[in-house]
Amino acid sequence: MNTVGVIGGSGLYEMAGLADVESVRLTTPFGDPSDEFVSGTLAGVRLIFLPRHGRGHRILPSELNFRANIYGMKKLGADWVIGVGAVGSLREEIHPGDLVVPDQLIDRTFLRRSTFFGDGIVAHVTFAEPFCPVLSAALVQAAQTLGARVHARGTYVCMEGPQFSTRAESFLYRQWGADVIGMTNLQEAKLAREAEICFATLALATDYDCWHEVHDDVVIGDVLRILNENVAKAQRVIAEVVPHLPGQRSCACARALQHAIITDRSRIPETVKRDLAIIIGKYL
Repeated sequence: MNTVGVIGGSGLYEMAGLADVESVRLTTPFGDPSDEFVSGTLAGVRLIFLPRHGRGHRILPSELNFRANIYGMKKLGADWVIGVGAVGSLREEIHPGDLVVPDQLIDRTFLRRSTFFGDGIVAHVTFAEPFCPVLSAALVQAAQTLGARVHARGTYVCMEGPQFSTRAESFLYRQWGADVIGMTNLQEAKLAREAEICFATLALATDYDCWHEVHDDVVIGDVLRILNENVAKAQRVIAEVVPHLPGQRSCACARALQHAIITDRSRIPETVKRDLAIIIGKYL
């Protein structure tokens, strides 16, 4: 059975047709994930949901334990993970309410751990193409099948937050060629690549950040209203995409660590080997 992970709002797992639903609590070598995982089956596919900010949205973006979240997905057998979340639009043509499946990232964070490595082991994974092309294409196809307005490419700026951008920053990101801005998906993408998980983002545009001269500056009330309206749309896309994912992965994500671990195997501490066994074990 294919296993697909979904990281997003706490309401995403309330999907029609989801059967055998159960909660799973995990501990990891990196601490606790954001919340309990919710496991279920849909159309012959096992789905693993995790509320990114915890139930009740109580964890700041900078406080998220990204390593525990992705490690938990790996431990539960997810080969595919979809990150669902709100973004601000930096382009006129990306309207609030649109879906975006970005293909590039810019990192503007500075308070977060974004690697499983260190403490006696060094690895450098390729990250030129930060999202899985197979999963991204499947998300676009699913959205188009459902008649949703979706943008098949785009550059996602991941900012630290929790404050929204200044107007100067918003104009700067537009000059860089960025298309949307959010606070979460950069670390998820990096860690998923290290864990050899196929990761893609389904971004829900909620506002025009603060660059737009006609639209009001972003306020959290409007973000939440549009985001809640898009939850059902995201659920439909997920339900459409999961039955069509291949059972065997042929993309580079599945072998991202094949030549990435630089450390002499005999010098890797035993504690690190144990903690990272589900990630690096086949290469030791």
